[in-house]
Amino acid sequence: MESFVLSEIRGRVGVITLNRPEVLNAWNAPMRARLVEVFDEMEKDEAVRAIILTGAGDRAFGAGQDLNETKTFDPDRAELWIGEWERLYDRIRSLSKPVIAALNGVAAGSAFQVSLLCDFRIGHPGVTMGQPEINSGIASTTGPWIMREIIGLARTIDLTLSGRMMDAEECLRIGVMNRVVPQDQVMTASLALASELADKPPVAMRLNRARFREVTEAGFRDCLAAGIRNQREAYATGEPARMMEAFLAKRAARKG
Repeated sequence: MESFVLSEIRGRVGVITLNRPEVLNAWNAPMRARLVEVFDEMEKDEAVRAIILTGAGDRAFGAGQDLNETKTFDPDRAELWIGEWERLYDRIRSLSKPVIAALNGVAAGSAFQVSLLCDFRIGHPGVTMGQPEINSGIASTTGPWIMREIIGLARTIDLTLSGRMMDAEECLRIGVMNRVVPQDQVMTASLALASELADKPPVAMRLNRARFREVTEAGFRDCLAAGIRNQREAYATGEPARMMEAFLAKRAARKG
């Protein structure tokens, strides 16, 4: 099986890299499943005290869902798809160790959401972030939940309905990014912060992260239920498949 997710240990810091750079690290089912496994491994490793999540290459942390996968879904597969996201998001939320997103380029759709599930986000001036799912016919449920928790309802409505992407300056201004550094210093800055966090008392760290999970749990469960309901309805109409085909055709024409 291809190595869609790479992992290494640097001292007390675990580094996880999304590794599909040829498609801007877009998610597919094997990548999601492997990422859960790697988080499991790092959670069990007592020597690891902090985790960095990043993307391979210099163009993207992640472009979100691989549309070549979801364009073939029917309502039943769409429901299973929500379950895959539940497992990944729940794994990140239940970690006892802090997670830093080292952003290198685009973080869109579900990759944007995953970055918001991390505790810190460090990027560079070329980073763009947002929720463009509507442009490819995907109804958003997990996105509005986590965005509202971080940036409030008004901005969540803006990003969800417009599908626009934010530049690094806006991301920093509204608190989506914690720090902006030159692109060649993103990993260095992330490792420095991870080392600082690794020095914190581990029991207090675990209890703090557990409390953050508790206070957001009701909204998380609600968004998953809504995701199943909405995706089943959307895929039954055929609109997502039509929109994704059109989106992919337009993108291919631009490359041609």
